[in-house]
Amino acid sequence: MKKITLKKQSLHLVPKDESQFAIDYKNELNEAQYDAVTSIDGPALVIAGAGTGKTRTLTYRVARLIEMGIAPESILLLTFTRKAAREMLQRAAVLLDERTERVSGGTFHSFANRVLRQYGAVLEYGSNFTILDQGDAEDVINVLRTRMGLASKHKRFPKKQTLLKMYSASINTLTPLSQVIAADYPQFSEVEDAIHELVKGYIGYKRQNNAMDYDDLLVNLVSLLEKHEDIRRKLYSKYKYIMVDEYQDTNALQAKIVQLLGGEKGNVMVVGDDSQSIYAFRGANFRNIMDFPRQFAGAKTITLEENYRSTQPILDLTNRIIESAIEKYSKTLFTTRGEGETPMLIATEDENTQSRYIVQQVLELREEGIPLQEMAVLFRAGFQSFDLEIELTKANVPFRKFGGLKLMETAHIKDVIAHLRVVENPKDIISWTRILLLLDGVGPVTAERFTDEVLAGANPFSPASDSRLAQVASSAAITRMLELLRDIAREALGIGDKVQALLEYYHPILKDNYDDFQKRWRDLETLQTIAERYRSLSSFLTDMALEPPNESVEDISPESRDDEYLTLSTIHSAKGLEWHSVFVIHLLDGRFPLTSAAESTEAMEEERRLFYVACTRAKRRLFLTFPTTAYDRASGTILSKPSRFLDGIPEQLLDQYSVEED
Repeated sequence: MKKITLKKQSLHLVPKDESQFAIDYKNELNEAQYDAVTSIDGPALVIAGAGTGKTRTLTYRVARLIEMGIAPESILLLTFTRKAAREMLQRAAVLLDERTERVSGGTFHSFANRVLRQYGAVLEYGSNFTILDQGDAEDVINVLRTRMGLASKHKRFPKKQTLLKMYSASINTLTPLSQVIAADYPQFSEVEDAIHELVKGYIGYKRQNNAMDYDDLLVNLVSLLEKHEDIRRKLYSKYKYIMVDEYQDTNALQAKIVQLLGGEKGNVMVVGDDSQSIYAFRGANFRNIMDFPRQFAGAKTITLEENYRSTQPILDLTNRIIESAIEKYSKTLFTTRGEGETPMLIATEDENTQSRYIVQQVLELREEGIPLQEMAVLFRAGFQSFDLEIELTKANVPFRKFGGLKLMETAHIKDVIAHLRVVENPKDIISWTRILLLLDGVGPVTAERFTDEVLAGANPFSPASDSRLAQVASSAAITRMLELLRDIAREALGIGDKVQALLEYYHPILKDNYDDFQKRWRDLETLQTIAERYRSLSSFLTDMALEPPNESVEDISPESRDDEYLTLSTIHSAKGLEWHSVFVIHLLDGRFPLTSAAESTEAMEEERRLFYVACTRAKRRLFLTFPTTAYDRASGTILSKPSRFLDGIPEQLLDQYSVEED
């Protein structure tokens, strides 16, 4: 008699054909999505155009792999945020069952952490290594900076935040540190040797203290996979199906990890959109998604083109914008939704007219029943919304700004405004304290003695100030500051001229206090442009102060359904979001694209992709605006040419208007 044995069987029996699956994939997905979901073996590149259901495709593919009997533990889903991975797996669980919870999902950094905890010993790290967050890493660098005698007021040296940015850029782009300094921080070329020495000390400190920063997680995972074939094979055997979201945003290290884990012919599916590759400043490499078919032999390319977000007129325009890209995966977005309104291009006389037009249009849309929450104003750089913020505040339109600080939240703007406030109100002790502490050789004790004398009745603007204040103000820096303030206090001086004089005085202070002073200087030039519209210092300061504080209990408590606000956002911060009506402002050559982008073809192409991302955020209405003239203080030129990205767009794709005021 034959012996009978039992074999452990899963409760979830593998269906013999698709008709037995719990999910009707063919009917729930469009043709291209279904093609991607049913592509199982071998490498695959899914080019997912804006609004074409990228997340849905990944979610259904996870579910289908499991329904096919593939162990969830052998599926690796790599995303850029924990939230993205969690949402995909939660959606998959709703579609299927709890088996999706066993899928290995997370960010590149969290995956690296798990692997290094297990195998880090071969790199001479203990499994209990410490992870330094950004603040920790900056503090370590600052300690070393001080210990090496590099923190001195007499010699310019990068601050801790800048040093970490330099090092991180070098690591994530696989670029020598010397090249990063030459390209992005030329002002520190004289101290390059000292920077190299400090970085060497930072690396040694981490090794000595069994610590890694965020970048080390990726660096060490690559090292582990490259140098230890046995471990790489173990991971290759464990993770049989790898999926990567937003592949266009991967940096050189992340792409290397995907190649090492997947092998040349592994089951690797990457999903992304080359037309939305806009994070080069963070180290993202556009070449990763373009070169994927060459790096993975025999890779299948699937293009998702059916859009579920926008109307066809908006898609016709965005297709035309990206059509001019030099290098791309060709795609034409379309929708089965009904027709909509043609996007509008609006020319205004100047920047302030542009702001007032947008406020008026926002209010009109609101009256038509479109909630503020369904509207957004997008811009290339944070300073470009400053004028609009003032007009929105005047009109009592609530807004929130994302991607950059509001005008009055930036430290350098506060510094300049503080000088004007003491001219308007010599008893403003808070502002006096702020501007005094900006000066070399003036500390809290001296500042307090000075403000005590002011409170006691001393007049800082009188050359004949009593002897007590003169004694406190014996510092050459304080004397020079008081001379400037007395000069700009003259009533005959226009508000714009007052700000200009202040900026000339403040420029060396800005340069000494901020490593990114060039970027901050652009904000200050915008402040001067705004100031030139005012006739009195009082009204200017009043408008600057109208913005209510936003660090309040109300801002961190749950929003009620009545809490409406208009979104103001840089385009980088708006990626992945959508609104009923979208305004894209400052479409003027020099503002968008930025003047600096003309330095390289790659930079200009990324600006084009940024414009594409902005326009594809709109679901129903799209407004493109530009002032016909704007003065660029950085170059000393008048900007008057509409953005080059509008060149050659047929009139039927874009209704053109100019604003006329009653």
